[in-house]
Amino acid sequence: MSQPFDVVVAGAGAAGLMCAIRAGQRGRRVLLLDHAEKVGKKILISGGGRCNFTNTGSRPEAFLSANPHFCKSALARYTQHDFIALVEKHGIAWHEKTLGQLFCDGSARQIVAMLLDECAAVGVDVRVAHRIMNIERSDRFAVRTDHGDFDAESVVLATGGLSIPKMGASGFAHETARRFGLKIVETRPGLVPFTARVPDIAGVALDVVAGVGRTHFREAMLFTHRGLSGPAILQISSYWRPGQEIAIDLLPDSDAATFLKGRKRLRPKAELRNIVGDLMPDRLAQALAPEGVIGERRDKELETLAADLKRWHVTPTGTEGYAKAEVTVGGIDTAELSSKTMGAKKVPGLYAIGEAVDVTGWLGGYNFQWAWSSGWVAGEAA
Repeated sequence: MSQPFDVVVAGAGAAGLMCAIRAGQRGRRVLLLDHAEKVGKKILISGGGRCNFTNTGSRPEAFLSANPHFCKSALARYTQHDFIALVEKHGIAWHEKTLGQLFCDGSARQIVAMLLDECAAVGVDVRVAHRIMNIERSDRFAVRTDHGDFDAESVVLATGGLSIPKMGASGFAHETARRFGLKIVETRPGLVPFTARVPDIAGVALDVVAGVGRTHFREAMLFTHRGLSGPAILQISSYWRPGQEIAIDLLPDSDAATFLKGRKRLRPKAELRNIVGDLMPDRLAQALAPEGVIGERRDKELETLAADLKRWHVTPTGTEGYAKAEVTVGGIDTAELSSKTMGAKKVPGLYAIGEAVDVTGWLGGYNFQWAWSSGWVAGEAA
C-alpha cells in the first residue's frame, strides 16, 4: 500500500531541505527522502566544516547557465539577506571572510540542525537511508523506494549533480528528468583543480589573476603535484573547455618591467632569479627566470621576461574530474523549467532545484545561495 503525501522531495541536501521547509510552511504534507544515512552531507563538509552558507554579493552575474537570465527570479525572491535572517533567528554566530563569503563561527552542523528544526516545526517527514528505485506518473506520482512506495501530487528533484561521488553524488536527477522527456545540458566538472605540466613546486601559492577568454578572477593560486589549484584556478575551471589556454598574471600589482630595469641599475651583479624572487615566491622565480646576473641582460630582454610573468600561459591537460569538483556545470536545461516555480513546463507537478539544474555559481557561497533560492521558490509552488 502506497503512503500518500502532497509533496515528495528527492534529496535532503541544501536545496531539498529548503524546499521541504517552504512547502511545509504552506501546510503541504511533505516527505523528504535521502539515500544517505544522514541529511546535508555536503553542507557538513563545506567551508572546511564551517559552511560558507552564502555570499553578501550574490547576484545573477555570479552564475553560469546556458540562459544567464534564468536565475534572476529565484535569487530576487529569496535573497542572501533572507537566509542570513534565518541563521540569525536561530542564534548562529557567523563572520565574513574575503569577497563577501559568510561562514559559521562554529560548525556547519549548526546549519543542518537549523534546517532540521525548521522541517520539524512544520511537520516535514524526513526519512534517510531510503533509496529511490523509480518515479512514475499517472494522475499522481508514484515514488518507489527500497523501503516501500509513496505517492504524491508533486515531486521535487533535489539530488544534486555528479560532483564528489564518494559523498553519494549520482546522476539520479538527470536520469529521472530524461525519463520524463526533459533535456539535459552537457555536464562537466566545475570549481575543480587542473592537471597541467607546470614547474614541480607543489605547495607554492601566490595571488594571481587567472583568465580564460574574457573571464578573469583575482584570487590565490596553488601549485600541486598534478598541476594547479587554489581559488583563482577553481573559479576559472568552470569556464574552461578542453584545449583552451589559461593566461595567468603572476604579478598583478607589479610593473615588473620597470622594477627589473630599476634593479639592473641598482644591483647589476645580482642573480636575475634572486631579483625576480623579490616579486614572487622564490621557488617559482627559480623555475621561471633564466640564470645569470641581471646586469648582463638588455632592457628589452627584461621587458620580455616581465611580459611573460604578467601573462604566463598554461594549457591544462585536463581537470581532476568529478571526484575533486565542488560542483557540476550543466544539468537539467532551464528551457524546460519555469524560472518562477522551478516546475517542469511539460510535466505538471515535477520540479527540479539546486545543482541538478543548469545553474552554477562562483566559489564562495554562491552555490548554497542558489540552493536556498531555488528550493524556496519550488517549495512555494509544489
